[in-house]
Amino acid sequence: MEQEFDLDGVVRQRIRGLRLARGWSLDALAARCHLSPSNLSRIETGHRRIALDQLVPIARALDTTLDQLVESADDEDVVIRPHPCHTPGMTSWLLSRERSLNGVTVAKMRITPDRPMDAEHLKVHPGREWFTVLSGTALLRLGERTILVQAGDAAEFSTMTPHAIGAHEGSVEILTILDHNGERTHLHATGDASHP
Repeated sequence: MEQEFDLDGVVRQRIRGLRLARGWSLDALAARCHLSPSNLSRIETGHRRIALDQLVPIARALDTTLDQLVESADDEDVVIRPHPCHTPGMTSWLLSRERSLNGVTVAKMRITPDRPMDAEHLKVHPGREWFTVLSGTALLRLGERTILVQAGDAAEFSTMTPHAIGAHEGSVEILTILDHNGERTHLHATGDASHP
């Protein structure tokens, strides 16, 4: 019974939090989900029980899903403890779960200058990749072009161009986002981490 009450309270907080994040008054959200402002106020404050037929239009109006409104609030999946994968010149830490939301994978990579950057190490696959440099200077090779990406800068590029990321004058750390094709090509091509 207490668990149901806790979930009920979390759902109320989520409704109110999403409404306020959009800058909407009670009247504005009530109009969007076809409830009276007083009913919506009682739902948010816990003075009225939440019914399923009210949650569906509220979720729709807040541009979320019913599943997201009522998902468990436990914290067992909050902390990700990445295990490093090593290849010559690079260490990778997967920071997202496999098959994460929207089919993207987030990884942190530390790349050293001894990482191979010759033509045979350039990869090609469908999609786009994005990375930001946390420290050092990244050397982005796109076909015949070489681009230096400084700390604090980001790069996004088509992965149909042969590409590799290396380190320029010392180690570099990057945070990268890979789509499904990028993850498969770079992180699973050899059974462990490879290069983006």
